[in-house]
Amino acid sequence: MADVRSLPVPDGLEGERVDAALARLFGLSRARAADIIAAGDVLVDGREVAKSDRVHGGAWLEVTLPPPPAAPAPVAEPVPGMSVLYEDDDIVVVNKPIGVAAHPTTGWTGPTVLGGLLGAGHTIATSGAAERQGIVHRLDANTTGAMVVAKSEVAYSRLKRAFKERRVDKRYQALVQGHPDPFRGTVDAPIDRHPSGDGRFAVVAGGKPSVTHYDTVEAYRAATLLDIDLETGRTHQIRVHMSAIKHPCVGDMAYGADPTLAARLGLTRQWLHAVRLGFDHPTGGDWIEFESPYPDDLARALEIVAGES
Repeated sequence: MADVRSLPVPDGLEGERVDAALARLFGLSRARAADIIAAGDVLVDGREVAKSDRVHGGAWLEVTLPPPPAAPAPVAEPVPGMSVLYEDDDIVVVNKPIGVAAHPTTGWTGPTVLGGLLGAGHTIATSGAAERQGIVHRLDANTTGAMVVAKSEVAYSRLKRAFKERRVDKRYQALVQGHPDPFRGTVDAPIDRHPSGDGRFAVVAGGKPSVTHYDTVEAYRAATLLDIDLETGRTHQIRVHMSAIKHPCVGDMAYGADPTLAARLGLTRQWLHAVRLGFDHPTGGDWIEFESPYPDDLARALEIVAGES
């Protein structure tokens, strides 16, 4: 069912293109916003507009939002390079490789953790939306490391609650450009979709509260290895916050990293890895903890950086 919205244009969007304003207001991509405008489903002060028209603060915006496209079902097929760190009747903990999303989405056609587990014959909880059954947390497609998936329904509900209540120890390491000052600190800055609508996220006034704690593990000449503890779990949070303090993850060109340094280190993605995951077992109650070694590309890049220092 279509969703009809009516609201005044905020003063902060004065002079923005209609497609950009729509993307900001409703969390859409610019392309989807343009499609809605082209369909005649956007009125400004009662008149149809073109995507390149400009909006003015206080103008009345009427938008008919089509229902979001359904995410595709997971494709059950083995995922090369994905290994199981632990499994019992309630959970399976995997070591997620590069280029693998947690579950299918409308914008992802590659392999997924969920599809890989199903393809390898693992039983997965049926709780949650059809395309993300058993998934209780996610890692970016190009972020590697430890990830837990629920196999039983009770494990799903209890793990979801544990993540929501921040009773899970999620530790990451990131190799970032330069040397953060102070060497140990906290980034407390709200995150929302990037105004460009291109799929990135950014520090945005009025965004979702987001808190990242970091501590220096080792400083090298060109970069610094950080230990990172997330207090919140926003999409791209570490990448956005490191970029916001002018120390993007090495190799993360989407968030301002130096492509020359990435090429020298042989990196084609951000240097970011989920090194440790700990939580109370959802049925047994005992604290369990898992560690994920660096994958080959990150290990080689770190060796080069250390050798240059």
